Amino acid sequence: MANKEYNLEERTAKFAEEILKFAAKIPKNSINNSLITQLVKSGTSIGANYCEANGADSKKDFSHKISICKKETKETKYWLRIIVSANPSLKDEARKLWKEAEEFNLIFSKIVRTCRNKN
Repeated sequence: MANKEYNLEERTAKFAEEILKFAAKIPKNSINNSLITQLVKSGTSIGANYCEANGADSKKDFSHKISICKKETKETKYWLRIIVSANPSLKDEARKLWKEAEEFNLIFSKIVRTCRNKN
């Protein structure tokens, strides 16, 4: 993820792939199993919702889907934090993913503000 993609569909897909790789490294146990599921759901939903936004039927639908992207980035950051709390050895790798999720949050926040200002 060092080279930043300007194509958000590709960048969010790569992020989802990195989330899956990270999730596979998390030790499976009664605590982590549900955390892994939550992380995978939110981390892969960012790109899926962005793809849906690009196919939106209206500006309102586009804005709504981008808002969902923003929510999913915040949720992903949350689950990364909780996973690190339960698995401190994963902190460095989780931090890289958290930073990318934060960048997505800033990008989607800007898009949402722009959409609102046009209405």
